[in-house]
Amino acid sequence: VSVPGCGASLRDLNKALRIELNANANCVWQIQRNASQTIRLIFSYFKFAPSSSCETESIKVYDGASTNSPLLGQICNDTDAVPVLQSSSGSLTFLITTNSVAFTRNFFVFYYFFSPETKIENCGGQLTGPSGTLTSPNYPAPYPEFAYCIWHIQTEKNSKINLQFQDFFLELDQNCQFDFIAVYDGLTTNTGLIGKVCGRAQPTFESSSNAMTVVLSTDYANSYRGFSAQYTSTPLPGPVEPDTFLTCSSDRMTIVLSKSYLASLGYNETHLQLNDPSCSPSVTDSVIFSFPLGSCGTTKKDEGQSITYTNIVSLSATGNIITRQKSVEIIAKCKMENNSTLEVIYVTKNNVIQNTTAVGRYNVSMSFYDSDSFSKPVRQSPYYVDLNQNLFAQVHLHSTDPNLLVFVDTCIASPQPDFGSITYDLIRSGCNKDDTVVTYPPLEHYGRFKFNAFRFLRSFSSVYLQCDILICDSQEANSRCTKGCISRQKRAISSYKWKTNTVIGPIRLKRDLRSADHTESLTKADAEETSNLQQYSFYILSFVVLISNSIVAAVILKHRKRQAGYGYQKIQSS
Repeated sequence: VSVPGCGASLRDLNKALRIELNANANCVWQIQRNASQTIRLIFSYFKFAPSSSCETESIKVYDGASTNSPLLGQICNDTDAVPVLQSSSGSLTFLITTNSVAFTRNFFVFYYFFSPETKIENCGGQLTGPSGTLTSPNYPAPYPEFAYCIWHIQTEKNSKINLQFQDFFLELDQNCQFDFIAVYDGLTTNTGLIGKVCGRAQPTFESSSNAMTVVLSTDYANSYRGFSAQYTSTPLPGPVEPDTFLTCSSDRMTIVLSKSYLASLGYNETHLQLNDPSCSPSVTDSVIFSFPLGSCGTTKKDEGQSITYTNIVSLSATGNIITRQKSVEIIAKCKMENNSTLEVIYVTKNNVIQNTTAVGRYNVSMSFYDSDSFSKPVRQSPYYVDLNQNLFAQVHLHSTDPNLLVFVDTCIASPQPDFGSITYDLIRSGCNKDDTVVTYPPLEHYGRFKFNAFRFLRSFSSVYLQCDILICDSQEANSRCTKGCISRQKRAISSYKWKTNTVIGPIRLKRDLRSADHTESLTKADAEETSNLQQYSFYILSFVVLISNSIVAAVILKHRKRQAGYGYQKIQSS
């Protein structure tokens, strides 16, 4: 393996390159031979600067002898695949550019010339039955060098696929750079990566639909026995209306979940836990959690005129199955107000609130956007951000009343969706409390602001925002929404029609995502731990805020162990 500098002209039949670049690089590698063969180029490992985007840092691959040739593809920090590109002739060029951030970028790429008409027996294919088997070429003898095999598995509609490797022995490497299996959720290999594995293991993968793609890629040395795998398909449950029930008394909370509803989500009672996992449910025809308000990890929040008790039922898969499935949360709230009780329960799945009980007149949503033009909302969740990245947030009042004005009065951050722990002020009474916050003037039904990325350091991997929103009559000359930052003693003189709050999140670091994606190596001893690291994906993000006197929006929080720290701080570049 060579370690080249910035660019090179390559004439070898095959070669592996371990590339290390720093800031402000603009390097070109040209691969060319006088041969009537095709080039296959595989970027089996890439680590860009955490702050990079496709616009500032990328690998561009061109189908020809220069960067003026047609663009074959682009690889960026958020590429959700193991990129494999193939030329149409005997020449290929790739360009790596980096931004100005001081960071050591690492890439592993290998290429080889091959003849497309030369076929390897038992290398890939189409599998369409409800179950089946697949093995590496020559199995159980060593697999061939320079193999690139693709198996497309497609079962009946409304089913999902479970892929189990009974035997698995590929060249072992910490980042699976040489020989590897890559499994994709769907029929393409350019996105939807479920996981990449090598070494010795017996991994299991699960798709979210009736399509899965399996790729075997090998280099020129150290061939082993390969693999033998079996897939099966199971029906996906049809849509089932959320069947949950919550009762609150002055001292007890009771949550009732039907077994049929849990089964429709792909879970059973063994997958459930409250904030305190030691609190177990009773199981009859339903699953019932019944516990005192002050127990089982219930959080209590004094809101002046009322007290709210919140607990969360988490549903998560168990075992070593590698899947893109996301966990589900059922959030239950008991709000005690003026000797009465308001019961609120709602379910989050794929970050969409499926069932909620609340009251209110105004419908307000809050979303992140990719720039200060506020034209393109962020549709991924969790929202993985760069170090010190500017985040743009917009609150939107959905109303046909043209005489209403929106004002962002207060915004706080917390590592928990119920905001029961330590919080941090971004905006308070219209005043910017964080030196990175910039608020934009009110614009009819929109309130906008931006701030820098940050996070809690006490073992929390996510940040949520809660904003208090004022809705004013724009025809009132002295409305609160036009006053901006005001001191406490002046607040009473400014009027507003209505006040509510919204929750948005979670925000996480891109470097946390990439570190989980590319430090995977499966061995028998650590297969279970590594399988957990390989569960990542991007998800459609929908922020739904139904207005009441209490918070009624939340999203999924996945915990990951983290070194404990203290306090709250902005992220610093590393």
